[in-house]
Amino acid sequence: MISGIIKESYFLLKAMAPYLLFGFLFAGILHIFISTGTVSRHLGRSSLLSVVTASLFGIPLPLCSCSVIPAAMSLRREGASRGAVLSFLISTPTTGVDSIFATYSLLGGLFTVYRIIASFITGVLAGAAANIFIKEEPTPAREVPKCKLCDEEKEHVHGTGHRIKGVFSYAFGDLLEDTGLALLAGILMGGVITYFLPETFIETYLGSGLKEMFIMLLVGIPMYVCATASIPIAAALMIKGLGPGAAFVFLVAGPATNIVTMSVVAKNMGRKALIIYLGSIAVSSITLGLVLDKIFTYFYEPGSIHFMMHAHRRIIPDWLTLAATVLLIALICRNFIVKFLKKRNQ
Repeated sequence: MISGIIKESYFLLKAMAPYLLFGFLFAGILHIFISTGTVSRHLGRSSLLSVVTASLFGIPLPLCSCSVIPAAMSLRREGASRGAVLSFLISTPTTGVDSIFATYSLLGGLFTVYRIIASFITGVLAGAAANIFIKEEPTPAREVPKCKLCDEEKEHVHGTGHRIKGVFSYAFGDLLEDTGLALLAGILMGGVITYFLPETFIETYLGSGLKEMFIMLLVGIPMYVCATASIPIAAALMIKGLGPGAAFVFLVAGPATNIVTMSVVAKNMGRKALIIYLGSIAVSSITLGLVLDKIFTYFYEPGSIHFMMHAHRRIIPDWLTLAATVLLIALICRNFIVKFLKKRNQ
């Protein structure tokens, strides 16, 4: 049993590893070379443009549903409107460049593109609703944001070499440290699901269509799972019969919400903002999930889901996926050891 679970988990990890490494690297480039302070100054007005900008800005950022909270609250303090913050809170944790590449690795190009578009739509819907129902005056932005390399708030410039070092330090240090264990836990859970669940489980116990979507919505909303770690779980459930629309609902509701995020939104932005936040996620995920089911029915024959999810992996040579898997595990272990030694020395 243990060897079977490890085997299934290994297949998931091997399929995702090259895309994850590239996604983490790209995330580091975005983090170092894009100024949060500059962007936040464009999000202060309660307008559709600020909401759209916030959603577009949030889509590539590799922040999970907990790590997005301080970033969103920072944008709020720097002058972003409630609508822009809600848009950012939804679009950011449901995608991220690492999650985008990981989605492609297991679920294919069609699902990946649809997930990005749907994340944008959901974020814009929530932000626009907040601008309509919550009136506020824009707050002034901070003139000098904190430096991402040295935490100083004075204006200064770092050299290219220092910035490149910061890219790798953030991508395979801070970011991988924050998400590595959750990622491995998600892959292990996906392996358990693939090994234990019979092929008829979803059809027998969850039903299909709207019923399974509502169940996945109720499961996903209070649950803490990052966008990347949720992918192997959704992929395993799809292999066992879960519809793509229901899997999509889980991939939106799981990363976008959890108990911590909901409490922070209610405390810092008000109960009305929380209602708009949850309502937008529920309505958008169910509606877009139904649309995705129709799209899959058009493009894929029944029973071809397993082939669709795995055929594109042949693009990358097996030796490269194996090397990427070993490197990813080594980096996660390194970060865990470094963190452990720091705690022991304190």
